[in-house]
Amino acid sequence: MARRAYSGYHADGGKYLMDESQTILDCSAISPCSPASIETKERLGRCRIQVSRNRRIFLSMAAGSLAFAAILLTGCGEEPTAKPAAETPAKPAEPAVPEDMQAAAQNLLGKETQILVFGDLAKTGKQQFLAGNVVPKTPKNDIPGTIVTRAVLAEEADGKWSELLRCDEYLKNAKGYLALTPLSAVAGWKVQYDQDPVKGIQLYFTPIKGPADPHVLPIGIAWNPATKRYQSLDLSYQHFLMEKPTLDTARSVLR
Repeated sequence: MARRAYSGYHADGGKYLMDESQTILDCSAISPCSPASIETKERLGRCRIQVSRNRRIFLSMAAGSLAFAAILLTGCGEEPTAKPAAETPAKPAEPAVPEDMQAAAQNLLGKETQILVFGDLAKTGKQQFLAGNVVPKTPKNDIPGTIVTRAVLAEEADGKWSELLRCDEYLKNAKGYLALTPLSAVAGWKVQYDQDPVKGIQLYFTPIKGPADPHVLPIGIAWNPATKRYQSLDLSYQHFLMEKPTLDTARSVLR
């Protein structure tokens, strides 16, 4: 509540200003040498000291209140919105397998045939496909890669499809058994391939006999431009090996 001020005159003739509590607020008109002037100035000095102290306490309390309010506002505010995860680019849809190609694969391997890759695989300007009887994934079949029981690689010429390479119990082409083919029959193969923009596709067939054996090396197969057929490669995957007409001379234990 605001204090009401009153004015009056001191006994020595000086004018002063006081409030209801008899505190002198302004004694500028009091004579500086009178006893009343000295007493009044002392009282005024004490009042100013007290006001200064009260002001510091008030400002300190106000600052503390503001800091506390800021903490409350920070704690009670909404949680920061999570940064949205970067969207994964959509994988382009694979081209549909032509109907005549799918029909040719089924004629060679039966209805349960899946085309794994197709196109100008040998970089000869002719369409080819690699198809196989794929073994579905099961808890017992946890081998990485594509597992097939049989596979075939065929080429189109004058509207007709002809077989270039067959993988069943053994690896064969039109000339015989491919080099490095195991002597004993293989029930399943792991198929992998790379596609070189110049040399064309390079295939890797790993024989599977029961549990996967990490020591068995893949047999590399590629298109040989010199002989114009698919042949196996040596263990460095750099040089072509000639096929053999009989299995005994073609076989090799891959260990």
